[in-house]
Amino acid sequence: MAKPRWEYVYGINPCFEVLRGGRRKVHEAFIADNATENARIKKLARYLADKGIPVESVGRDRLFQLSKSTEHQGAVIRCEPYPYVELDDVFTADRILLLDNVEDPHNVGAILRSAEIFGFRDILLPLKGVPEIYPSIVKVSAGATEHLRIVRSENANAYVKKAKSEGRMVVALDEEGAVDLHEAVARQRGPLLLVIGGEGKSVGQFILMNADIVAKIPQAGRINSLNASVAAGIAMYAFGVKHGA
Repeated sequence: MAKPRWEYVYGINPCFEVLRGGRRKVHEAFIADNATENARIKKLARYLADKGIPVESVGRDRLFQLSKSTEHQGAVIRCEPYPYVELDDVFTADRILLLDNVEDPHNVGAILRSAEIFGFRDILLPLKGVPEIYPSIVKVSAGATEHLRIVRSENANAYVKKAKSEGRMVVALDEEGAVDLHEAVARQRGPLLLVIGGEGKSVGQFILMNADIVAKIPQAGRINSLNASVAAGIAMYAFGVKHGA
């Protein structure tokens, strides 16, 4: 199936970040005709005008038709699809994040938002088991996707094999891990590949068997597991602080 020539990104922050990121061509914008006095919409409209992007004032029914969502916040842009990067482009980074079996788009978007904040700006997505960077994920990430280098070219095991072949330390997060997260951070040396699993399916068995460290987040409560995006945020913060993020 041929990939679409464009897509509709929606939400005020995602629209801003697509423009600020400058990695995709924006063809036109659609602004709610009853939101022209909204301060954030006015700022977005000025930004679009400064960049010479045509703006059409439309009803909210039209915005829903374009975005397929009620969460458009009165703003939609038509732009090029998400620009993935090549695998070799990210393997120069000190820290790389791999998502494995994270099937929920909301979790993916939330993890990517935290990744940008905590300095994990190079991301590996497998071809299966994790959603592509659709506009819904851009929305949940608050536009963080536009400032990340994201690869989607291999399966998760292939990414780990490459990391191991290049001497990169692989740390997988798992609730049954043998090593406390704090100890894992202390033991980490050299370039890092941090692997985060999903809630329904955790990190795959091949990766758990080949990781240098399988780490767990210590817990004091009675609920036996964390939401995938929360766990990812904790782990990225821990490693990010070590590296001065």
